[in-house]
Amino acid sequence: MSPDRAVLETALERGEQEGGSIEFKERLTRDVHLADGRLESLVAQLRHRVLSGDGEATYVVGATDDGGLAGIDTETFSESMDVLSLLAEQAGAHIDTVQTWPVGDDGRVGVAIIREGAMLETDDEHIVVGTAGHVDHGKSTLVGSLVTGRADDGEGGTRGFLDVQPHEVERGLSADLSYGVYGFDDDGPIHAPNPNRKEDRAHVVETADRLVSFVDTVGHEPWLRTTIRGLVGQKLDYGLLTIAADDGPTRTTREHLGILLATELPTIVAITKVDMVEPDRVQEVLRSVERLLRDADRSPLVVDRYGVDSAVEEISERIVPIVTTSAVTMEGLDDLDELFERLPKTDNGDGRFSMYIDRTYNVTGVGAVASGTIRSGTVSAGDQLQVGPMADGSFQQVEVRSIEMHYHRVDQARAGRIVGIALKGVRESDVERGMVLLPADVDPTPVRSFDAEVMVLNHPTRINDGYEPVVHVETVSEAAAFYPKDPQLLPGDTGEARVEFKFRPYVIEEGQRFVFREGRSKGVGTITEVFEN
Repeated sequence: MSPDRAVLETALERGEQEGGSIEFKERLTRDVHLADGRLESLVAQLRHRVLSGDGEATYVVGATDDGGLAGIDTETFSESMDVLSLLAEQAGAHIDTVQTWPVGDDGRVGVAIIREGAMLETDDEHIVVGTAGHVDHGKSTLVGSLVTGRADDGEGGTRGFLDVQPHEVERGLSADLSYGVYGFDDDGPIHAPNPNRKEDRAHVVETADRLVSFVDTVGHEPWLRTTIRGLVGQKLDYGLLTIAADDGPTRTTREHLGILLATELPTIVAITKVDMVEPDRVQEVLRSVERLLRDADRSPLVVDRYGVDSAVEEISERIVPIVTTSAVTMEGLDDLDELFERLPKTDNGDGRFSMYIDRTYNVTGVGAVASGTIRSGTVSAGDQLQVGPMADGSFQQVEVRSIEMHYHRVDQARAGRIVGIALKGVRESDVERGMVLLPADVDPTPVRSFDAEVMVLNHPTRINDGYEPVVHVETVSEAAAFYPKDPQLLPGDTGEARVEFKFRPYVIEEGQRFVFREGRSKGVGTITEVFEN
């Protein structure tokens, strides 16, 4: 018997008791259970169950009063969860977790754990850090040690807490973005002992006064597109570039640094694996990193030399702190902890709600889930939104079923939070990366072309009319045609260009920065004017 199934079996064995904390419901519908009189009775019943369980109640949905597994179809189960969530809110409680199991051909039964208290965000501030660096430079291992507070075994063991696919763990190479989180309270860091356990991550989000979320990108050169997506599309506050002491800066290091600096992201450089080399080698790599930054017109600030206070005060688009670290000996991780605890949020994200979609999922019993980093504003469960544009430029009206942040359910989330938003009213197959979620009452403009100020960072020849790189803006990654307004654009040149998406429109705005690339050729730009689809 699996641990998850044991939750259901335990609830069925204990059964409903007049003074107990377990309740069986075959189904809950809006028409019947939210009607006058019925609503008040069910809220009182739920409150009683929660009080009987010392702040926790268990609702088994899809079960008869005598504990039989009736099972209900997916649509009815989703409606039942919506109604139960409303009842919990009315009772001053919230749904903490939901587990589901199939019954028969198309039936479903679920166990919802309901806890006392509102389901609100508890952190006062939340910064998002994007990591970058050459493959095997210890990027994921360093982040794994930060979020767990655990020293690495010298074999990259803590990396396994971030690499989400079995083949990534086996090969030691990340192939997609992965995520980590830890936090701080008055007593210092709050770690997740095993971030692969949803409960551990949720505990960090629930208890921390300040959160640090990591977007861990890909160091292997063939997945540069994914790295750019992580650095450009996640509304990051800071970048963390790793450079291994046993290797030093590489071409990929320079490429990733170029992207971080071109997007004007305040960045920290971590020299990793200092336990593997002699002190003289560490100093040699440190000097090469300082030269690399000065060549990019940036000022290095060595934390060992000037202190964490100076790094916190001085970090900017121009000044780059450097920390020497080892995930094995934990050298330098105290400095990183202090930096991440004290660094300010770079953008409060005021304004109307918007979120560019990075990933989509279909969760049984819930439906379509869109995940990404909230760009601006706030979103709450029950909000009416729209998603799009679709290929024809249209938008689909949707409703927010629920919100999760690192596996912790919240009623509301604001700008800078990495969230998964369950959507009602749209199929997962119709939602794609690069689309945007916006309030239902705004009138968004789908854009097929725009003017931009562009800078060519690296290209073997000049850029002429019809040049077709991939453009990365927010989570959009789309082939586009360039039409420079100057006769030609050479490496190092800055100029104006008309840019046209080749296949479909997107929602983009003046002032947004973007990266464009074709093979090793790349450049950056700022959108200056947009044109309707």
